[in-house]
Amino acid sequence: VQLQASGGGVVQAGDSLKLSCSAPGRSFSSFAIGWVRQAPRSEREFVAGIGWRAERTAYGDSVKGRFTISRENDKNTVYLQMNNLKPEDTAVYYCVDDGSLDQILSDWRHVGLGSGTQVTVSS
Repeated sequence: VQLQASGGGVVQAGDSLKLSCSAPGRSFSSFAIGWVRQAPRSEREFVAGIGWRAERTAYGDSVKGRFTISRENDKNTVYLQMNNLKPEDTAVYYCVDDGSLDQILSDWRHVGLGSGTQVTVSS
C-alpha cells in the first residue's frame, strides 16, 4: 500500500498549510517518513524527514525554520506544517517511507512515490 499525501491547496505567499501523510490499510509506525516535492521542470527535492520514534528530524535548506515535520503513530499519520509559504514552495508534495531516517536521507531521490498533493503558492 503506497503512502497518501493530502492537505494541499492554493494559498497566498505568507500563508500556512498542514499536509498529512497516511497509509490506509497498514501501519508505518515503525518506519521513518520523509517528505519530498517536485515542481514542473525541476528535480525532486528533499523537504523533511522524521525517525520512527520522532527522535530525529531533518530538513532541506530551503524550508528550515518554516516547515515542521511531526508524527502521531497512534493515528498512523505524519504531518508537515508549512508556514510563511513562498511561491517557490509550489510543487506536488509526496511522502515516502524507509527503515530509518538515514536511509531516507540517502534514498529519497530514488524511492517510488505514491499519491501526492498539490501545493500552489501565489505571490
